[in-house]
Amino acid sequence: MTSTTTNTVLLAARIMLGLLFLISGFGKTGDVAGFAGFMASGGIPAFLAWPVVLFEILGGLALILGFQTRIVALALGAFCLVSGTLYHFDPADQMQMTQFLKNLALTGGYLSLAVIGAGAWSIDGLRGGQPAHA
Repeated sequence: MTSTTTNTVLLAARIMLGLLFLISGFGKTGDVAGFAGFMASGGIPAFLAWPVVLFEILGGLALILGFQTRIVALALGAFCLVSGTLYHFDPADQMQMTQFLKNLALTGGYLSLAVIGAGAWSIDGLRGGQPAHA
């Protein structure tokens, strides 16, 4: 792949994977109390609702901009894996298993970005971060 192709694909991946968290985080701001109750149903303390909302918004934004991409991608991937396991792993419910597998696939995408990096068209790239390895 050419450098331009690699950077285009990495930018598209960052935007798509970052939008997931950015939109999800902003969506939760309309009913944080309801989200806190949902978190508590999975054994996570309700007081962590706002930190999770902020994590989603800031993590999504950082990924889109390509800021600290490797670290952010690892954190978002871990979040997908843990939340998918806690809230969606239910072999008796096909819909929940589909959600679990979606989270598992997203984790793979975030891990790929963590290994490859943000590419040149990012804050990391502008700051002289490690180049992408495709």
